[in-house]
Amino acid sequence: MNDYNAPSNLLNDKVILITGAGDGIGAQAAKTFAAHGATCILLGRTVAKLEAVYDDIVAAKGAEPAIVPLDLKGATPSHYQQMTQTIIDQFGRLDGVLHNASILGHLSAFKDIDAQEWQDVMQINLNGMVYMTQALLPALLKAENASVIFTTSSVGRKGRAFWGTYAVSKFATEGVMQTLADEYQNKSIRFNCINPGATRTSMRAQAFPAETPETLKTPEDIMPTYLYLMGNDSADVNGESLDCQPK
Repeated sequence: MNDYNAPSNLLNDKVILITGAGDGIGAQAAKTFAAHGATCILLGRTVAKLEAVYDDIVAAKGAEPAIVPLDLKGATPSHYQQMTQTIIDQFGRLDGVLHNASILGHLSAFKDIDAQEWQDVMQINLNGMVYMTQALLPALLKAENASVIFTTSSVGRKGRAFWGTYAVSKFATEGVMQTLADEYQNKSIRFNCINPGATRTSMRAQAFPAETPETLKTPEDIMPTYLYLMGNDSADVNGESLDCQPK
């Protein structure tokens, strides 16, 4: 799937929500999904960034996206329920979700993890993702074949020193995905994880400030895996955790 060659109409008529859609992998995924026929719902906390992605999609003759300005740090289950009702009212269903929004926090020894930072990372990387997914299930069940993609990391599979807060949030993400995949295995929704790997993003630069960005793959380079999991060619893939850049 890493060299998957998606047909141009792969996502025609699909409605897909992307979190963290203002920059990095989320922005590229939104533009890529739109280029393959999807109507994208762009969710993020910075309106100007979402508007820039909106403009890029419209300029490329993609379907007009919707913008949802929402900060996962402060959002409540009620916010997600209201958002879901709006999606159902406007589009009738939801065909896909890419849970891309995450924050890194500071890399530190486990004993030095700041309590407030722990709360913030878990709120954005885990709690918000869980509450949003719960709320979106009725919209996803209205689709003929829905795909939910969670974003994981290698440190969410094997713990790594000094990555405690972020790593634990990604271990939990893998657990959420596996639980949902098992619960809905006979339904019209599938749940999977993607590990982007070392990619040229601001989060990567924060984690590895001495790294040369030009040595890394760009978000555009890793899109084949995202297209594969979001399109119907992966209709039988459920409960898997895929690597965009396998070793």
